[in-house]
Amino acid sequence: MSSPAPWAPSPRELERRRTRTRQRRNRVLIATTATVVVIGGLAAAVVLSPGWPRVRESFFDGFHARKSLPAIVDGFWINVKMFLIAEPLILVIGLAIAVTRVARSPWLVPLRGLAVVYTDVVRGVPTLLLVFLFAFGIPALELQGLPDGAFFWATAALVVSYSAYVAEVFRSGIESVHPSQVLSAQALALTRGQALRHVVVPQAVRRVVPPLLNDFVSLQKDTALVASVSIFDALFTARDYANYNFNYTPYVVVACFFVAMTVPLARLCDWLAARVARRERAGAL
Repeated sequence: MSSPAPWAPSPRELERRRTRTRQRRNRVLIATTATVVVIGGLAAAVVLSPGWPRVRESFFDGFHARKSLPAIVDGFWINVKMFLIAEPLILVIGLAIAVTRVARSPWLVPLRGLAVVYTDVVRGVPTLLLVFLFAFGIPALELQGLPDGAFFWATAALVVSYSAYVAEVFRSGIESVHPSQVLSAQALALTRGQALRHVVVPQAVRRVVPPLLNDFVSLQKDTALVASVSIFDALFTARDYANYNFNYTPYVVVACFFVAMTVPLARLCDWLAARVARRERAGAL
């Protein structure tokens, strides 16, 4: 008995493939052309403007960029340290506040009230104002046993500010878990606290990872607010150099540093959001 002939696409299928390839090539060509035209038009509008020579001299001077770079690198390390210290503290405090707000124990009613007041008040105060209040106000109290350095209290202000926002992100994730999950856990003899710990919170954390990363992108940028209280971070260093040399190129250098730090995390946010969406469509969550 002869073996069946191997499958081969029909002429119609081959024509469909050629059509799809041609359409895909046309879309890429149109997108590339449109991008080049838009970017080229914007660049031409800037370069051909009457004030461009003065702007280039004031903001894009290579000499001042090289001269200010070492000090900016040292200042930027302060921003990075502040971010690395604040981020884990914000996660822990934010999750604790969120769990307190969704708890149902009557013993936790005072704590729930404090958590509500905390999130409402802190989110209503600008982060810059909190930095001022913490860095200048709390050391003036002369509290015993607490540091009085501006770095410590500016970092504390960022932790307080962002923990309120992150707490609401966690709370929205917890409340997005279907109540049947809690009922099923209680049917297996788990208490509400155990169900929250072992069933609800792990699902909620997975769901809110993309918005959490967005908050931390904002935190990375907001570390520059500490320059307002005379901490020698990257922005304060650039401002000091610009005021002394009457050239603003260091500001552009600092902007490049922050872009280089935040863009990879932003792309990670997009990838995680797309991954979560694919899993939800596939019924994995």
